[in-house]
Parts: sequence; C-alpha cells; structure tokens
Amino acid sequence: RLMDACAEHNKEMIVLDRPNPNGFYVDGPILDMKHKSDVGWLPIPVVHGMTLGELALMINGEKWLPQSRVCKLTVIPCKHYTHSSLYELPIAPSPNLPNIHSIYLYPSTCLFEGTVMSLGRGTSFPFEVYGHPKYKGSDFSFTPRSLPGAKNPPLLNQKCYGVDLRNVPDEYIWENGFDLSYLIDAYNNLKVGNSFFSSFFEKLVGVDYIRKMIVAGETHEKIKEMWRVDVEKFKKQRMPYLLYEE
Repeated sequence: RLMDACAEHNKEMIVLDRPNPNGFYVDGPILDMKHKSDVGWLPIPVVHGMTLGELALMINGEKWLPQSRVCKLTVIPCKHYTHSSLYELPIAPSPNLPNIHSIYLYPSTCLFEGTVMSLGRGTSFPFEVYGHPKYKGSDFSFTPRSLPGAKNPPLLNQKCYGVDLRNVPDEYIWENGFDLSYLIDAYNNLKVGNSFFSSFFEKLVGVDYIRKMIVAGETHEKIKEMWRVDVEKFKKQRMPYLLYEE
C-alpha cells in the first residue's frame, strides 16, 4: 500500500533492506486472489523467502500494484547476507513473537488464528503451543491471560490442554517448513468437524483446498504435494528480483 501511494503521487520509495529470519526457504500454497485481504495481498506462497527489498522489486516487476502502476523504487541492500543465512532478529518484531523459535514456528502455528484453538496468545510462549479446553489426552496445559500485546486473547482465562512445541528442535522446523501436521492433529483431536475452522482460515492460508482436504482426512504429506509445483514455478518467477545469493 505504501508503494501504491508513492506510485500514485509520483514519490520515490527507498527501502533500507533487512534480512528475513525465514528467508532460507520457500513453502506453502500460492494465494488465490479471491482470498486477497489485509493478511494476504499478493500471489505469493505463505513463506516467500524474500527480503522486503526483493519483494518490492518483484511487485514492481510483475506489475502487481493496482492498475499496473509502478513505484519509483530504490533498494539499499544488506551487506554479508545470503538466503542461506540464519539471521536472528536483535529485537522481537512483536510481543507475540518473543524469540527466534516462535518466528520459525510462526508460518505453521499462525493457522490456528483461523480456528477455535489457542496458539498461546496471552502467555509468555505465543506461537510455540496450541491448545483448547476440550483437547484430549494431554498433560500439558496453559491458561491465556490478558497481557500487553494480547489484551483479549482467544479462550481468555480458560484452561487449555494441548501441545508444547518449545522443545521442538529448530532443525526439525527447518526440515518440515510450512507444516500442517499441528493443525491436523488438533482437528482430529477435537472432533468438531467443520466448526473447527473460522471464515478467517482461508484468508490466512490463501486457498480453498486445505480445509477441504483436512476434513476429508488427507495427510500433511498429501496436502503438501498440492503446492510443490507452484512453489517451483514461483522460485523461477522471483529469480530476476533476488539481490542475494541463494
């Protein structure tokens, strides 16, 4: 939107580029533009693996701004950064992403925002857990409270049982990428059918087929195969705009 405002008013936009802590991989479905919203505005995968500067160049190059406008753009690149760099942000980007482990889990656990589950907002470990008062078979529990950055979290003051992901190794998260297995586990555990999901789910995930395939009982591996070819196409599409070695 900033690029579009600059393009509309003939102003130059300067991007002081910065590393992407999840910039070392590309994964997830490409946004179906019928689900375009404030949380998904471009036809890119859930994890695009680009810096803001690279993404800005791609937006211009692919004419993704409204009415194919082009923004006058200057990108000041990072020094000593590549797409294989494992970069830890020196400052937490949000009260709800307090550490690098939560940032690594975020692409996968953020999908719980479109369900009846809690992902730990209102605790000291948001995006590193998931749970619900009716989750069965778990000794782990947490209770969301009103905290700075999470004044009214889902399932406020309700004891939630679920899964603690804080000890999942970073390497496991990197290997599995955009991982639907947490979501599928919660869906199968609660056994509430389609009411497990909210209307916000498709805006987060960007496509219709994931909800349908989970409800149909498909595995994480089977669903992930749906976007494999699209991801490879996107990687080729973005190549002219990359500023850093892969």
